[in-house]
Amino acid sequence: MPPRVLSEIDRLERTRNYLYPGDVSKAVRLWEDFVHRPARELWRDYDGLWHDDDSVCLHWYCCGNPLEARLLLDAAMRAMSPRGARELQKIIDKLDAFWTPPSPWPATVGG
Repeated sequence: MPPRVLSEIDRLERTRNYLYPGDVSKAVRLWEDFVHRPARELWRDYDGLWHDDDSVCLHWYCCGNPLEARLLLDAAMRAMSPRGARELQKIIDKLDAFWTPPSPWPATVGG
């Protein structure tokens, strides 16, 4: 990422009350790790992350909820300049291309 965009992200993390220093890069890494996982693991994680389960922590920054991290990236891009947001969006678009939400319906055989 260009230094100008990194500087903008740094400023954003220091001036927004919903961000801490390093949050955007942590969120990018978490999302990247998540989208490159095998489909069987993605379904298990997707199911666990969005259902009311006491054993699952829904705070991305402490326990690694990739879906929350992805939402944070959207919020960060909305707060950035158009040029900076486009640069970050290019990275996110490449990662998003690897991930499609699992279908809640089982695949039917032969029909």
